[in-house]
Amino acid sequence: MHKKGINGEKGCFKIKNVTAYRIIKVKQYKRGDFMKSIWEENCNFDKREALKGNIKTDILVIGAGIAGILIGYLLKQSGREVVLIDKSGTASGNTKCTTAKITSQHDLIYNKLIKEFGDEKAKQYAKANELAIKKYKEIIDKRKIKCDFEEVDAYIYSLNEIDKIKEEVEAAKKLGIDAEFVEKINLPLEVKGAIKFNNQAQFNPLKFLKDISKDLVIYEKTKAIKIEENLVHTDKGDIEANHIVVATHYPIMNAPGYYFMKMHQERSYVIALENANNNIEGMYIDYEKQGYSFRNYKGLLLLGGISQRTGENENGGCYDELRKFAKEIYPNSNEKYHWSAQDCITIDGIPYIGIYSDSTPNIYVATGFNKWGMTSAMVSAMIISDFILGNENDFSEIFSPKRFDLSLSINNIANDMVETAKNFIAQKIYIPSSEIEHIKNGHAGIVEYNGEKVGVYKNKDGKEFIVSTKCAHLGCQLHWNADELTWDCPCHGSRFDYKGRLIEGPATKDIVED
Repeated sequence: MHKKGINGEKGCFKIKNVTAYRIIKVKQYKRGDFMKSIWEENCNFDKREALKGNIKTDILVIGAGIAGILIGYLLKQSGREVVLIDKSGTASGNTKCTTAKITSQHDLIYNKLIKEFGDEKAKQYAKANELAIKKYKEIIDKRKIKCDFEEVDAYIYSLNEIDKIKEEVEAAKKLGIDAEFVEKINLPLEVKGAIKFNNQAQFNPLKFLKDISKDLVIYEKTKAIKIEENLVHTDKGDIEANHIVVATHYPIMNAPGYYFMKMHQERSYVIALENANNNIEGMYIDYEKQGYSFRNYKGLLLLGGISQRTGENENGGCYDELRKFAKEIYPNSNEKYHWSAQDCITIDGIPYIGIYSDSTPNIYVATGFNKWGMTSAMVSAMIISDFILGNENDFSEIFSPKRFDLSLSINNIANDMVETAKNFIAQKIYIPSSEIEHIKNGHAGIVEYNGEKVGVYKNKDGKEFIVSTKCAHLGCQLHWNADELTWDCPCHGSRFDYKGRLIEGPATKDIVED
């Protein structure tokens, strides 16, 4: 839906030895609480210490987001020794940015699964996600977790046509899902019809995770650097483990596995509205990719749906598009929060959950959740805990990373890219202010200086922040994100703040030295 966004100033000019281009106007936003998600505002985690030296454990989980915590929780409940590490803090990554829909309704996927994989594999996917919903409820009820859990229905609506909607209804029913076609929904939109999944749920994910993570051993501010067989090297010490789980949203190891060849990342945007119609009774998404999504939470309406591939938001305007739409349908509403999320999108729309690669039988991966992280995280926890515990699992096959085999030629390309990453060295970059004086305050641009491309951002006070535009992952050209004041990688989705500090991977290091 978003086409234009904030107007940019484009041009090319020579400044001595500097060629500047793509000078992009940046709308100034206050940083801080306003940028927090609604979940962060309502839940704070106790800080955990960083790792101090070398340790040994039975199971190491890299990544303390919702997938990592759930995996750790299920394994600990089974009596196993588990340690989690996170480069930042507990649930501080993409987990805090979700819209927190617990649903087996993952766009129009079931008719597609039946056609591409057959009835049996499609049933595996449906069973796993339906079981994930039940598992959440079971844990919440057992522990009496106050996380605003509600059982609600989920809808996919269409403004234009209903044939595909009706096909999806029949496919879902065939696979044992409680689904039906409805002509009207409780939204201020003229729809042609919708598919309704009964008995789905929504909650506050951070309140849930705060409870189940209480008894887990978690080391924060501990960054995994390299994995060698049973040894994980971190910036705070080495960890030896019998089993290693990579639950870092996007895998941090390029090879083996080559997940960067099988996924890309997308960003989506959400605003939370006061004085809107918050009695919508359910969760709603548009069948169209650039349509809108709706759910409520404690008197607020969460409106989302604007998305683009990471690295393709140089002019900004995603939040503004949501605000414009909100004023059209809810003219009396006021924005209280806005935030964004990042999703790993797989080739076939199915997550990669299981053994990392044939050559690493003791390493497991959970990634590629597309836009359905809540149920996919629980499915990951069930599958990976079963693998480690030696239990049978009758739905793991459809999620297996082995469903794609890469050719030797692709492997060679990947090795070349890995070498690029090895040779990347962050450095301090200095450009005389006189050479970049044409970049205005509140603007960003990419300039060529001494044969290298660098990114320059000037804040509203004119302070300059200069970074390399070479991604620290595999060397791709970074692009500016005007909505969030970040440098984003369009290849694999790594993101860095305007100072060059790593926000999220797969990169594992900054693009500027401290």
